Amino acid sequence: MKLPLRPARLPLRPKQPPSPADREPGTAQDPRSGRRLDVLTAVAGAVLFAVAAVVGTLIQRADHSLYVDWAPLYADWLPHVGPGTPAALAVAVLVVVHGPRLALRLPWRGLLVAVWGTAMAWTWSLALVDGWGRGLAGRLTQRHEYLRGVDRFDDIGAALRGFTDHILLTQPDHWPAHIAGHPPGAVLTFVGLDRLGLGGGAWAGAFCVTVGSSAAVAVLVALRALGEEKAARTAAPFLVLAPTAVWAGASADGYFAAVAAWGLALLALAARPTVRAPGAVALASGLLLGLTAYLSYGLTLLALPALAVLLLARTVRPLPWVLGGVALVAGVFTLSGFAWWEGYDLLVERYYQGVASDRPYAYWVWANLAVAGVAAGPACVAGARRVAAAAPGALRRLRGGASGAPDALLVLTFAALLALAVADLSGMSKAETERIWLPFLLWTLPGTALLPVRDRRRWLMVQATVALLINHLLLTGW
Repeated sequence: MKLPLRPARLPLRPKQPPSPADREPGTAQDPRSGRRLDVLTAVAGAVLFAVAAVVGTLIQRADHSLYVDWAPLYADWLPHVGPGTPAALAVAVLVVVHGPRLALRLPWRGLLVAVWGTAMAWTWSLALVDGWGRGLAGRLTQRHEYLRGVDRFDDIGAALRGFTDHILLTQPDHWPAHIAGHPPGAVLTFVGLDRLGLGGGAWAGAFCVTVGSSAAVAVLVALRALGEEKAARTAAPFLVLAPTAVWAGASADGYFAAVAAWGLALLALAARPTVRAPGAVALASGLLLGLTAYLSYGLTLLALPALAVLLLARTVRPLPWVLGGVALVAGVFTLSGFAWWEGYDLLVERYYQGVASDRPYAYWVWANLAVAGVAAGPACVAGARRVAAAAPGALRRLRGGASGAPDALLVLTFAALLALAVADLSGMSKAETERIWLPFLLWTLPGTALLPVRDRRRWLMVQATVALLINHLLLTGW
């Protein structure tokens, strides 16, 4: 008599925690409530912006203390179309229809190339809505911009040694506003382009758009290095079609955002145990992060996302190399005659010599947040809600040493939001934050990966609509 065969027991595999892109934080019992909260949060962001516009208009008419013509944005009301309009519409439609599917199916390297190319097409087309001269070639030649000071750097050594002597408005031959408001690394970028034979606004604008568009690729690289490839692929279309492109083309701050993003991406790569030549990668990260501190004083707040990267990777192995790279950049500038700390002290004084002394902190401390919501887009606002809901649990797991929990997306986005909060409360970001905060807003966009699959194309459509409306109804100052 044969006994019935008993099925062999297969070893149980430990259940893997779901990716943040698959989770709906706070909506385990009723996912529909999470979707409703997404919409309500986005609507609340729009209402906040509307209130900021109404209150800002009243303040501006009363005492002209905001120094913006279309509060809270630095822009003028000017409905228009331009040569970039058809291209911008085409890029928007293609990304909305095909972006989510291609982002999941393309090989990784193919995805990175596609993201950079499409981000460039989107940024170029939005810039050209305002025309060639007004929208691209002329942006960086305005009286407050960097190109106005290039001819004063014939002797770079002498210009660096005397850089701080021209920051204050009371000093002779004071620098234009943007040169005075940044360390000399910013203007030296355009001096370098001029020395290469690429002088003028057209080359400067093309450089900023081309380099700035690569920031989206850097974010994807960082997320994948931290074990979040699926979340990176999900967020890719949102990184491409972000309203932030309105101000990245052509603004030097878009270029700053890319340098900072690649510094963080290389840091994430250097922290991987499988990376080749980890010391060289970490050193390159340090050089870029050091350069960001000499492009904009406020980018020192990127120390918060950088710390988040190291915490997520659970290693400080790259830190000596990173600090060495930062020290090398700082040493070159210091030995050349520019002291960062002295420049910053003078900048604070110059800041309050200008319109910042009149701009009311009580208005801008909340109006800046309304501007950030519009610049990043409603989908990013909805994603930020999900990040805020899930971040406490992620931080508890991180503190408790839980292994395998895919929380990089949450922690990194939360760190960027924290940096924004510090910048806002500092009082050194009164207005114009749609441009100034580009390096931080970039890292809030991956939160869109938390939005439900069925809603992603709708949210992409909303993002594109906001960007197109801003660019066609307003003439932005940057």
